[in-house]
Amino acid sequence: MTRRRIPVAVLGATGVVGQRFLSLLEGHPWFRVSELAASERSAGKPYREAVRWLQSTPIPEEVQGLPVKRVGDDLDASLVFSALSSDVAGPAEEELAGRGHLVVSNAKNHRMDPRVPLLIPEVNPEHLELLDRQPWGSGGIVTNPNCSTIGIALALKPLHDAFGVGALHVVTLQAVSGAGVPGVSSMEMVDNVIPFISGEEEKIEHETGKILGVLQAEGVTAAQLRVSAQCNRVPVLDGHLASVSVQLEATRGPSEAEVMEALSGFRGRPQELELPTAPRSPIVVLDGEADPQPRRHRDLGGGMSVSVGRLRPCPILGWRFVLLSHNTVRGAAGGAILCAELAAAEGRVPGAPDSWPSGS
Repeated sequence: MTRRRIPVAVLGATGVVGQRFLSLLEGHPWFRVSELAASERSAGKPYREAVRWLQSTPIPEEVQGLPVKRVGDDLDASLVFSALSSDVAGPAEEELAGRGHLVVSNAKNHRMDPRVPLLIPEVNPEHLELLDRQPWGSGGIVTNPNCSTIGIALALKPLHDAFGVGALHVVTLQAVSGAGVPGVSSMEMVDNVIPFISGEEEKIEHETGKILGVLQAEGVTAAQLRVSAQCNRVPVLDGHLASVSVQLEATRGPSEAEVMEALSGFRGRPQELELPTAPRSPIVVLDGEADPQPRRHRDLGGGMSVSVGRLRPCPILGWRFVLLSHNTVRGAAGGAILCAELAAAEGRVPGAPDSWPSGS
């Protein structure tokens, strides 16, 4: 069955995440980029003249000549991907939702709004039902979690389901691409590690409970787990590494084989539906003694798989491991595209066909 590609708009199209959206949407079987928007200084220019392109692949041909609109201009596309900075995202996204658009946002502004899904499609697909409780009529807002939180929560999901998670301590080593453009200066970053990323620790600590929470009549009841996070910026281009120690609540402590099986055997709704951007294995367990590593493993599953390695006992919390996720693919644009695919498959994109077959 041939499906009609849905026109989509990308806001913040000239930034790092906006560029990643365009790279990942090139040739997408469901979505077609029809509109771009960015800051006032880019407005009116063809995209190829407005952008300082940083991706390793060329600017997609289908967007090179698109005129860049201003954020706030009228859009025809019913589905909007937002890569806007948090300085402007909040009111801009609400205005678009009020006009009947479904906004899938990578910004932090609406993540903890009790009416808004904080979505990882493999982890909490049922949270899409929150769209029915939003005040924007036929429009709505879905949010992508923080780039580090996504990898952490995805790895925790099978452990939480199988054994219960009571407490978590995590130390992140985060790539420079997470700081956007122009990002961190070379004088600060070369030969250095910066042990502070503004707001990052709080996002991990607060968002994880909502993502793993239970949807109830009054909203999402957050999972009752204690989270302590410490975040560091390191001189890596892409890929956030996290050293995790986790306390499991199962009465009988699981064996290493049981923990590994829970992680490696995990599949979610996107895999059942065979969504275009869904990796076959959302969690890849590696057995190398020094794995995972950003340069070697960040692109597993097209950048959509989280890799886990160095699983071993922890003398304080019980179990520890290292995980890696691609921060601008799974942790940003790719994760948001997967959210939109799930919404489309569930009939929640305005103007989309009511039913699309999986795997097509």
